[in-house]
Amino acid sequence: MLYQSSRGKANPVSAAQAITMGIAADGGLFVPEKVPLIDKGDWQKLMDGNYQQKAVLILKPFLPEFSLAELEECSAKAYHMERFDDPQIAPLVNIEDNTYIQELWHGPTCAFKDMALQMLPQLLTRSMVKIEESDDIVILVATSGDTGKAALEGFKNVDRTRIIVFYPEEGVSLVQKQQMITQDGNNVHVAAVAGNFDDAQSGVKRIFTDPSLSNRLAQQGLKLSSANSINWGRLVPQIVYYVSAYIDLCAQQAIKEGQPVNFVVPTGNFGNILAAFYARQMGVPIHRLICASNANNVLTDFFNTGVYDRNRHLEKTLSPSMDILISSNLERLLFEITEHDAAKVSEWMEQLQTQGRYEIDPAIREKVQSIFWADYCSDVQTLETIRAVWEEKRYLLDTHTAVAFHVYQSYRKAVADDTPTVIISTASPYKFGSSVARALFSQELIQGKDEFSLLKMLSTATGIPIPRGIEGLESREIKHNTRTEAGAMEQTVLNFLQI
Repeated sequence: MLYQSSRGKANPVSAAQAITMGIAADGGLFVPEKVPLIDKGDWQKLMDGNYQQKAVLILKPFLPEFSLAELEECSAKAYHMERFDDPQIAPLVNIEDNTYIQELWHGPTCAFKDMALQMLPQLLTRSMVKIEESDDIVILVATSGDTGKAALEGFKNVDRTRIIVFYPEEGVSLVQKQQMITQDGNNVHVAAVAGNFDDAQSGVKRIFTDPSLSNRLAQQGLKLSSANSINWGRLVPQIVYYVSAYIDLCAQQAIKEGQPVNFVVPTGNFGNILAAFYARQMGVPIHRLICASNANNVLTDFFNTGVYDRNRHLEKTLSPSMDILISSNLERLLFEITEHDAAKVSEWMEQLQTQGRYEIDPAIREKVQSIFWADYCSDVQTLETIRAVWEEKRYLLDTHTAVAFHVYQSYRKAVADDTPTVIISTASPYKFGSSVARALFSQELIQGKDEFSLLKMLSTATGIPIPRGIEGLESREIKHNTRTEAGAMEQTVLNFLQI
């Protein structure tokens, strides 16, 4: 199995090389030359296995250089009960009739990013050995909130790695910020960026493509890599939980083997829903992938019109992890949908860079629309959904999962489709407790209370305990207080590395 760049100007590389490099030399994203199919024998093994065993079976064909024993060790270290508070790892909850919620937030940081970022350090360190990488790796991350903490937690104190996380100064929740700035570890660095997530992400991409900076790092025995979902080693573990959800539905006799299902995914950078697309390519019977956006509905417009246009104001919403206008992983989808037409993808990405927009061909748009359906949800609708679901079903949603729930309701109204459906829940409601409290309590009750007081109110009112990854967060020591302008991120990296 080799990996090629979505831009087509870099030589194919092995899986270990792709994971270590993070991004291709031509600025493209690594994509497998061919997506492996789950064969009949593997289906039975998947049916019989726990989550850790499912992960090994799904990862193995994508990572041929890794032995079964190595992947078993990686999976055991990534998904164990010291880090996850549910033995199922990604439990499935029946919310109503044919509708289920898959909870992906039982890991150490209470967000779905743990599902991949507990695995990535395992894969990366072994990849470095396989390719005989002599340099130490500097993990560079731009985060809209959850990736940062999950990456910091995954890579802290990992030998031969250093990690630098940039987050938008005013674009994350207080809990998300507190999780990052209190992070311990002898190899971790955190900086707030004056700007939004797209500013931070563009700055990180600029650093990756700066040859003079790469040369300076190389002189110090350092090499850049990424823990964002642009890294294939971050994205491929996410395929596992879609396969797991399907198998759990079969095990619960909610569906028969081979029966199609839908997935609804709250979407920002497009990595999470892209993993569902790859599960579909592997043979999971997925009928429709429903892409749920907040007011930053650039993806909704794209799927409905074929035009991707980031020339709009970035809204600050109650679902901040989705406050994104440049969905990096969409590039991989376009590469797959065009049957690996790198020239066409490169043209579109160049237009996005220079004009802020591109338009795909009508035939490509039809192919995309045959798989994806998209809509968005306002902040008002988000709060209404949280309140209604709690009152009617006694299930507490976070703001991002509420966006997905609302969009699924819109889908059911627009499309006569009773296919069994799984809504992906990406975060504990306590990660965005102040917003959830706004949905449940009157303004008079919450006025003047800080976010951590509101968490306690929520727990008391609902009977749902605060997760251990958030409990007592307000009293932890602040260890990171660096602030940088977006244009000065390169220097900030050099300062952190003492170069």
